[in-house]
Amino acid sequence: MNVLILGSGGREHALAWKISQSSSCNKLFIAPGNAGTNLVGINKNIDVTDFNEIKHLVIDEDVEMVVVGPEDPLVNGIYDFFKNDNDLNHVSIIGPSKEGAQLEGSKKFAKEFMQRHNIPTAKYKSFDKDTLQEGYDFLETLSPPYVLKADGLAAGKGVLIINSISEAKSELKSMLLDSKFGQASSTVVIEEFLDGIELSVFVITNGDTYKILPTAKDYKRIGEGDTGLNTGGMGAVSPVPFVDRFFMEKIEQEIIKPSIEGLKKENISYKGFLFIGLIKVGSEPKVIEYNVRMGDPETEVVIPRIKSDFLNLLKGIKDGTFSEKDLNISEDVAATVMLVSEGYPQKYNKGYEIINSENCEGSIIFHAGTTKDEGIVKTNGGRVIAVTSFGKTLEGALAKSNKNAEKINFQGKSYRKDIGFDL
Repeated sequence: MNVLILGSGGREHALAWKISQSSSCNKLFIAPGNAGTNLVGINKNIDVTDFNEIKHLVIDEDVEMVVVGPEDPLVNGIYDFFKNDNDLNHVSIIGPSKEGAQLEGSKKFAKEFMQRHNIPTAKYKSFDKDTLQEGYDFLETLSPPYVLKADGLAAGKGVLIINSISEAKSELKSMLLDSKFGQASSTVVIEEFLDGIELSVFVITNGDTYKILPTAKDYKRIGEGDTGLNTGGMGAVSPVPFVDRFFMEKIEQEIIKPSIEGLKKENISYKGFLFIGLIKVGSEPKVIEYNVRMGDPETEVVIPRIKSDFLNLLKGIKDGTFSEKDLNISEDVAATVMLVSEGYPQKYNKGYEIINSENCEGSIIFHAGTTKDEGIVKTNGGRVIAVTSFGKTLEGALAKSNKNAEKINFQGKSYRKDIGFDL
């Protein structure tokens, strides 16, 4: 079959790398892709939210499946666009409906969904510009630190964790009245701070049954020891060592099952990935957030650990055989280290030549922010390359990734050498 993957990051390169290995894959397209995806498929310079251009590509190239990488096209309703178009409704979209995508597109929607289905999460309330004073009053009932979340998508920047009550009130005002995060913060969710250790759980569902993908833990802060500004993710490991069989059973019974059953009860069409951001508080799992696609850089450790034919599993969503499909997971540990541009996550320059990315033995190199210009691979983003390695132990996998992270070079390159330090 012919497959289209939407997106241009390390997540999409990892998905393309895996899908391209399937005997069922005839042609693989990635839009817009990067210098790495071009090694395993055909890049098409189309914006992920340009649904009409995507339609032309799908029809012209006889694409039978579209795997949606990032959240924007899902929140903007690409699933509904395909289902409501007579020329496209035979095409399988791996991703939820516009309504289902509200689990990521609206923090308020997600919290209310969790409340309706008794899914454990932090206590919260949501506020808009007309209820600013009530927001101040609610903050007074909480203990620091205070968690403020822009309701809508804010490119990963819409969550503030603040220690001072006066600063929390000032930031709430800035979000609601001064549009600090644009339209995304016209509603703000304030919630209690949960103290614990975070992990990511990934589920793939056909809307009826589900399969649990490997667990992962990512590292968001730019600096070692989890210091400095939040980024899109500086590295990840899989599996998460503290998730034993009993804790996983608790996650499945208290969170995964009620989430999938809740979607069914509310007649929300959901065929794709559900990313559940969790925190372990004592011995209890609680949901921090839902995402409606795979995480990045977690995909770069989760997908390589899948030994079975991944496209065959996705085909099962299309043809009704999903529950019968195999999902075999490697016992090995995977670790990825992200190489980033100088200045990231703030202002950074692009266009620097990347050297030695092809000469890394023992690791898989996933391109994120890269492009090819006259045969030369160059930097084209803040997060540039993810270096993924396997090992029998976490230390072994990280040693390989760090060795090759040192070997690859571009001007201003930096990376964290302490991924997995807290495990």
